[in-house]
Amino acid sequence: MPSRSAGGSDFASAADTTDPSSVLWTANALPSALALAELPAELASRDLILQSLPTDADIIADGNEHVIDVRGERFRLHFDGPVPTSPAVLLPLDRFLAVRLAALLRLSRTLAGGNPGSNPAELSKSQRVRHVLALRAIDGRQDGASYRAIGSALFDTDEISEKGWKTHDLRDRTIRLVRFGLGMMRDGYRRLLRFPYRHRN
Repeated sequence: MPSRSAGGSDFASAADTTDPSSVLWTANALPSALALAELPAELASRDLILQSLPTDADIIADGNEHVIDVRGERFRLHFDGPVPTSPAVLLPLDRFLAVRLAALLRLSRTLAGGNPGSNPAELSKSQRVRHVLALRAIDGRQDGASYRAIGSALFDTDEISEKGWKTHDLRDRTIRLVRFGLGMMRDGYRRLLRFPYRHRN
């Protein structure tokens, strides 16, 4: 049985589920998905093009949406038409331009053989644990479980008395997790696609 304190899930193991880093999102929904098209001949010298995109080794593809692996780094791409032999990047001048540029720089550094740097859109371990706990908490609440029962399932609360539970910080944490889970269920999950740029709605 998974450790409660580690935020283990009661569901199938990661080995039995789809790798979340391979999930496809359209470029319209996920700002860090890069839209690529064929480079117009008059814009740049083709002999300066970086390493070809390894689209023959897609991790997953669906129509124009692709997830590719370049030297162990995964990138989400949208092709505006056939897979370009000399790719150019389409960058909308919108409020997510900084997000798109960060994703583009990581791709270009990787294609050039350099260090791509950290991924600013990647959740930290503690953030991932919080999301897992919130999902479990909201599942319990929807099944009619009390906050005490949810807290007992998520944390080691067996030694806390009923009286002590009413003022315990784990009770407050459990309630916050339920509220967070409800918010994520009610369209809040879309904020994850724009992490850490959620304020740019």
